Amino acid sequence: MTVRAVARSAPFLALAWMMLPIAANAGGQEMALQAGQDLIGKPAPPLVLKTIDGATIDLGRVYGKQAVYLKFWATWCVPCREQMPHFERSYEAAGPDLAVIAIDTGFNDSLEEVLQYRERLQIKMPIVLDDGAAGAAFNLRVTPQHVVIGRDGRILYVGHLADARLDAALLAARTSPADAPSLAGAASHGLPPVLIRYHAGDVPPPWSPKTIDGATVPLADPDARRPTLLIFLSPWCESYLATTRPTLSQNCRLMRERVDALSADAHVRWLGIASGLWATEADLADYRKEHGVHIPLALDGSGKLFSAFDVMQVPTALLIGPEGRLARRIDLEEFATPATLHAALDAAR
Repeated sequence: MTVRAVARSAPFLALAWMMLPIAANAGGQEMALQAGQDLIGKPAPPLVLKTIDGATIDLGRVYGKQAVYLKFWATWCVPCREQMPHFERSYEAAGPDLAVIAIDTGFNDSLEEVLQYRERLQIKMPIVLDDGAAGAAFNLRVTPQHVVIGRDGRILYVGHLADARLDAALLAARTSPADAPSLAGAASHGLPPVLIRYHAGDVPPPWSPKTIDGATVPLADPDARRPTLLIFLSPWCESYLATTRPTLSQNCRLMRERVDALSADAHVRWLGIASGLWATEADLADYRKEHGVHIPLALDGSGKLFSAFDVMQVPTALLIGPEGRLARRIDLEEFATPATLHAALDAAR
C-alpha cells in the first residue's frame, strides 16, 4: 500500500484498530485513540526539537526521508517503564528508514530526573524534554502516547499500548514510499501556533473556562474587585504518585487541604484547573466527591491553560490581581494560614 493510500484510508485503519481487542489498559488506549482522531492522515507539524544532550532534530527535514516514531512518556509513569523494552527494541532495529525519539512530557519531571532515569535504564535513543509545545501539537492525553508518522510526513497512528497495532503502524510507516508534504500544507492542516506564555505583570487571555458543572468562570474578576487564585492540579496526583513521587503526592494533598480550609474567604475568587493528562471530567467529578472539594473545577482538556501559564508541575497556584494582571505564583507555605495567604495577597496588590 502506498503512503498516499495509507493516508486516504487512515480513518478506516484507525477504526479497524479501535475495533481490535484492547488489553488491560483499555482506558489509556481509548483516550489515546480519541486524541488521535483529529490527527490521523494529516501532515505532522514540522517541530524543531532539542534533545537533553543539546542536539537539534528538525522534524520538517526528517519528513520525506524517514518515518518517525515519537513516544511521549514520563519518569513517574509505570506503563512507560513497562513498555520501555519494546521502545528500545524499536530503536535498535530502526535502521535508516525510521527515526525514533523519546519525548518526556516535562509534566512533573525535571532534567535531572530524566538524566537519572536514562542512566538507570540505559536508554540510548534521543530524548527530548518537552516544554508543552510538542504535547500540544500531538494532542497529548496519556503516557505513554505513541505517535507514528509515515515517510510522507502524515500522521499514521496514535495509541497507548505497545501491541500489534503499534507494530503494524510502524511497519506501514517504514515500508511506504517517501513523499513529503510542503510546510504550507502542514500549516493549512492545523499546525499549532507559537505558544504565548503569560508571566507576572501580563494581562492573561480573556478566557472563561467551563467548569464540570457547566458554568463559565472568567480568569479575572469581571468587576475588578477581587483577586483570583488559580489552582493547577491533577486528580490522580495524590493517589497515583504516592509511591513513585511521594513528596509530590503529599504536596498535592497539602495544597488541596489548605485550599479547602481557605476557600470560604469571599474576598478571593477560586478556580481549580485540572490537567487533561490522564483525566476526564468524570475523573474530576470523582475527585471532587471523594475529597469534598468546594471550589469550582474545570478540566483543561486541550492543555492550553497549563501551556499559557507555563505550568509543568502540580500543584501550582497563580494569583491574578483585582485589576486583571497576573501577579505571582503562590507557594505552599503562603497557604499555611489565612493570615499568611492574606499577607501574600496584600503584597501582590
